[in-house]
Amino acid sequence: MIIKTVELETVCGITSTLPENTKPEFAFAGKSNVGKSSLINALMNRKSFARTSSQPGKTQTINFYNINDAFYYVDLPGYGYAKVSLEVKAKWGKMIENYLHKSPMLRCVFLLVDIRHEPSVNDKTMYDWIVHNGYHPVIVATKLDKIKRSQVSKAVKILRTGLGLGPDDIVIPFSAETKQGREEIWDMISEIVNSIDNG
Repeated sequence: MIIKTVELETVCGITSTLPENTKPEFAFAGKSNVGKSSLINALMNRKSFARTSSQPGKTQTINFYNINDAFYYVDLPGYGYAKVSLEVKAKWGKMIENYLHKSPMLRCVFLLVDIRHEPSVNDKTMYDWIVHNGYHPVIVATKLDKIKRSQVSKAVKILRTGLGLGPDDIVIPFSAETKQGREEIWDMISEIVNSIDNG
């Protein structure tokens, strides 16, 4: 995929109204330190457009990135960060739920999970939540470069079991360092956008 233009078009806080976009949206969810900004930057072919932070829990808004004036990447607030108060967590949860529930242009949700660990309770909750809202999330197993190649299939199996995935559910191992997995995600997005254009 050739990325010609990228623009951070809309930033929605807790009290904001969601934009009425007319182009397909692809949302990215994941816990705070899973590498969400790094993945989005890789998919935008930009080094640091999406704000990466050494402080997990920094993304407190829903950020809409207009890509090629053709579709949106939607960066959802990271979840599961311990230093955030329960009240703030509840508000973030409400924001995400509101978005999943109400956006008519949302076409696919990518759920990021760290390939090195079993899915956490938060990961499982988020997965169930996305499914409950009528989507089949694509699982992106991040930090692929942090494990040996020989461990990948075992790690993916643990993720599948931990999240309760079926045989048709997609898991894409991804590395922000080597960009492995990026083409696969791009291909999925292109396919969905093209099917809408031709639909």
